[in-house]
Amino acid sequence: MRLQNQLTIAFTSLLVVIMAITGITIYSQMLQMLIKDEQRQLEDSGELIVNFILSQDLNSTANVHRLLSMLEEYNLQVFAYDEVDHRIIFSSIPDANTIERWVNYYDLRNEEQPLWEAGGEKYVVSIIPFYTPFTSQQLVLLTPLDDLQEVQKSLINRLTLIFLIGIIAAVLISNYLTRTLVTPLTKLRKKLKKVEKREFDQLEEIKATGEIKEVAQSVDDMAKELKSYIQSQRHFFQNASHELKTPLMTIQGYAEGIRDGIFQGKDAERGYDVMVEEINRLKKIINEIILLAKLDSEAEPYQFKEVSLVRMTEQIEDRALAIAKERNVTFQMKNVEEITITIDEEKFLRALMNIVTNSIRHAKSIVELNVSSDNTKVMIEITDDGEGIDPDLMDQLFHRFVKGTTGETGLGLAIARAIIEKSGGKIKAGNIEPHGAKFTIVFMK
Repeated sequence: MRLQNQLTIAFTSLLVVIMAITGITIYSQMLQMLIKDEQRQLEDSGELIVNFILSQDLNSTANVHRLLSMLEEYNLQVFAYDEVDHRIIFSSIPDANTIERWVNYYDLRNEEQPLWEAGGEKYVVSIIPFYTPFTSQQLVLLTPLDDLQEVQKSLINRLTLIFLIGIIAAVLISNYLTRTLVTPLTKLRKKLKKVEKREFDQLEEIKATGEIKEVAQSVDDMAKELKSYIQSQRHFFQNASHELKTPLMTIQGYAEGIRDGIFQGKDAERGYDVMVEEINRLKKIINEIILLAKLDSEAEPYQFKEVSLVRMTEQIEDRALAIAKERNVTFQMKNVEEITITIDEEKFLRALMNIVTNSIRHAKSIVELNVSSDNTKVMIEITDDGEGIDPDLMDQLFHRFVKGTTGETGLGLAIARAIIEKSGGKIKAGNIEPHGAKFTIVFMK
């Protein structure tokens, strides 16, 4: 069953259960409420009648007719009983036997009476005593229970109609809400299918809110990263084949030339030197490819421990000075705070050296290393005053075999990023004004 139908059924079922419980509760209490309300109305009407009786002379035929008209107006069944004389003073109920049976069976002194019965019919009763200097009398007002049950039935029918309308409205609203909820999920599923098929150019933005929006954004980020990864892998094989093919062709050319006697004497010796250089270059490329493969795998162990960044930057300075002097570049450290972080010291030292060496290679005159921290993070910044990073290379700067005009293997920054991310940090690169590049490594505390 589709999720939308499941949610609609669930919402509707919940509403039906709630409304059913509410309806049963109302039904069970409604008759009692109607009886009490009717008793209050009878009491109010009785007070009016008592006031009339006490203020008028009922020996007058006109006053009796006025009383009967009042009873007819209020649609009341009433009789008055004198306890002293044990007689009915007046009555609007034609059946005298029924009244006599009520008087003999029920206690007229009790104002809170249960339902009275007569002829298989029940009556709601209100008894109001009234007194004169010479008599003690009770006014008894009655309403057939069937009338109240008709009112109850009418109310139940209306409530049932309201409940049915409510259920229909709930089904429509829940269907709309679930469709609003499920539609983005359906689009998200189709989007994941396109990601699975690597149709990245056909991905569309999903309009949603809340957690679904966050999931959709995560899918977009995943698709972007996957697309970048696939492209980097494609570029990797293209660049790797080029980087390996060039020195191999050089070695092959000199080797065949020496074998065929084309290169002799000093030319042959120079050929041997070139082949050795190219072999060393090949060896370096292959070793770095193997290292990258190890760093990307879970099999490469990391020996994490607390390391002082002051001591580490001193090691960086010792190693970088010779390279910087060779290129007439000044390498200096500034604002290096006494901070410790948990890293694999040997691997992290290699990562920093790769970045520093890259900056020295592209700098014009100076490379600076800065270490700082605040309450949330530790930052290592390496800046140079070179031409900056080519905007076309910015998104792929840390990919394999991506290098600038003065780059070597194109693997140094890829190795640095792999080590830093495995160590729990993040690295980013950008250009600074007026010119130069800046690498920032961040570790959260």
